Amino acid sequence: MTTNNQLIIFDTTLRDGEQSPGAAMTKEEKIRIARQLEKLGVNVIEAGFAAASPGDFDAIHAVAEIIKESTVCSLARANENDIRRAGEAIKPAKKGRIHTFIATSPIHMENKLRMTPDQVLARAVQAVKWALEYTDDVEFSAEDAVRSDMDFLVQVFDAVIEAGAKTINVPDTVGYSIPALWGERMQQLIARVKNSDKVVWSTHCHNDLGMAVANSLAAVMCGARQVECTINGLGERAGNASLEEIVMAVRTRRDVFNLETSIDATQIVPTSKLVSTITGYPVQPNKAVVGANAFAHESGIHQDGVLKFRETYEIMRAEDVGWNANKLTLGKLSGRNAFRSRLDELGIALDGEEALNAAFARFKTLADKKSEIFDEDIQALVSDDFVSDDTEYFKLAYLQVCSQTGETPHAVVAVLDSGTEKRAEADGGGPVDAAFKAIEKIVNSGAELLLYSVNNITSGTDAQGEVTVRLAKGGRIVNGQGADTDIVIASAKAYLNALNKLHSKSERAHPQI
Repeated sequence: MTTNNQLIIFDTTLRDGEQSPGAAMTKEEKIRIARQLEKLGVNVIEAGFAAASPGDFDAIHAVAEIIKESTVCSLARANENDIRRAGEAIKPAKKGRIHTFIATSPIHMENKLRMTPDQVLARAVQAVKWALEYTDDVEFSAEDAVRSDMDFLVQVFDAVIEAGAKTINVPDTVGYSIPALWGERMQQLIARVKNSDKVVWSTHCHNDLGMAVANSLAAVMCGARQVECTINGLGERAGNASLEEIVMAVRTRRDVFNLETSIDATQIVPTSKLVSTITGYPVQPNKAVVGANAFAHESGIHQDGVLKFRETYEIMRAEDVGWNANKLTLGKLSGRNAFRSRLDELGIALDGEEALNAAFARFKTLADKKSEIFDEDIQALVSDDFVSDDTEYFKLAYLQVCSQTGETPHAVVAVLDSGTEKRAEADGGGPVDAAFKAIEKIVNSGAELLLYSVNNITSGTDAQGEVTVRLAKGGRIVNGQGADTDIVIASAKAYLNALNKLHSKSERAHPQI
């Protein structure tokens, strides 16, 4: 239940967000993001899909153990195995939820499920009953509700509410709707479904036509009191509704929505940067709220207006969403205790004193390269440290590149391959290309390079560069990340990080809502 003026923020970055190609996260990465989501004030954290893999189950279980304020949720298809796995995964949670779903549109029922409407209805009810064996907080979603028959949706929702579902989610699975129609659909469902006032109505919108946020807000205007969204709008295909845009729209236009959220808006930008660092998905500069240019003014008229009176062109303050919150934390003279204290403030938990010592040694090395170290630098540094030994088959041991005007760039690389050092050298179109070709001579992966992206972690000429490399092989797509004050070294680290992920051969199945 929720008060009528409270909007529940349901974050699915760890589940729907990681369906983005190459964005799959390790257990440690999910824990770091979950801690930050709790700090952000998210009401419900959908930590994953427990039946997808043993790794996903373990990650959800670990998040459930450490999160105390937010509800921890696992997704489950409407079958007994999925729901029992979800129930076991969330068992340690102080507040746990099972989110079960089944498709209700004719195209999905006929072509995917091969089930009749009556069978779907019966399965939906049974799924809710199975879930209630583990928790009284059960959410039901009608997959592809956007293309479902209204009468059938009403029938299904009537039945699952009667069975005990507490939250009813209406998804635009394929990003097909437009705001006016989506708001109308939500309004009609609330009006027609029996006992609609006994549940929380939720919306989950995809961005295929660029209207996920607009559709979500239209649903809110028409009675939805939960929005399912992700940090930076991360998600499969064109992504999901962006949490930061939903929250700031409701906050900035209180005159329209008259709603409150539990979100600490000053944590929005730090959360955005953490998710970007871990997933390897950079935030476009002109992205609303969290883009680098979101509060920048190039036009002379705009600059003049902002200087005279900020509200002439700014409807939000940069400080309100956490810009300039990457405070200078440490320097080369900072001690181990100060470093440990800052890790605690950032919600980063290392596994024992040995891991802390290793991270501190890396911090000291970085402090010798750049004079000012910010929170983002520490997050990137720890991301490198969280690569476990059992998955790090390839590790950069040595790199030398030569690049000068009029000469062909050349790289000499040494890579530890399962502990054995191997060397190679190669020419290339540039120093990064030469380094990648030299690495390939050693590993002979046969992978296809889909993306190479460089972003600065903080400002300044001594800033660390954060490199994302996306590789594809045999139908699998992975992202690799690397950070260093030297872009070529960061690039080599990112390439090897991606190769390690390909080598691990971990597979995950992801349902679509």
